Amino acid sequence: MTGRLLDTLAAHRVRATFFLVGENVERHPEIVAREAREGHELANHSYSHPNLRRPSERVVRRQLRRTQEAIRRATGVTPTLMRPPYGATDRGVAAITRELGLAQVLWSVDPMDWRVRDKRHVARVVSHEAREGSIVLMHDIHPSTVAAVPRIIERLSRKGYFFVTVSELFGRPLVPGEIYTDR
Repeated sequence: MTGRLLDTLAAHRVRATFFLVGENVERHPEIVAREAREGHELANHSYSHPNLRRPSERVVRRQLRRTQEAIRRATGVTPTLMRPPYGATDRGVAAITRELGLAQVLWSVDPMDWRVRDKRHVARVVSHEAREGSIVLMHDIHPSTVAAVPRIIERLSRKGYFFVTVSELFGRPLVPGEIYTDR
């Protein structure tokens, strides 16, 4: 699915931020290398997608470090952003991300594409809820989400929006450990 999404983004000259699960990076380093080559921003989404509020600090550190290393090996890039799975964060996660130099990025628009697997629904919610400075959460593992992307790009472009990576959205380095949901 990611390859198809990358084709769509390239056709529309859109760049995105990909929050990557480390074990998937290790399984498909060629896809991650393509994301980097095509100018997309790469970010950490843990190694195996656990709720980071539950395990020990040692486990959280290992989840994030293994993913950092997997992305670095695949691309030469070391991320400075991370998204905690499920948006599950707390003071302990904040302290570890601060230590590892990772800002926490959540979202302001969630079409619930993991629950509602309907491209029309995803496109409608994102097109309706997106505002200037929004961070949109979408999952490229779902065919319906990938199928919604052309419609989203067309609708939001007609409204005068343009698409940027998270780092471009803020235009400055984000503070490690801090949480960002929109600009």
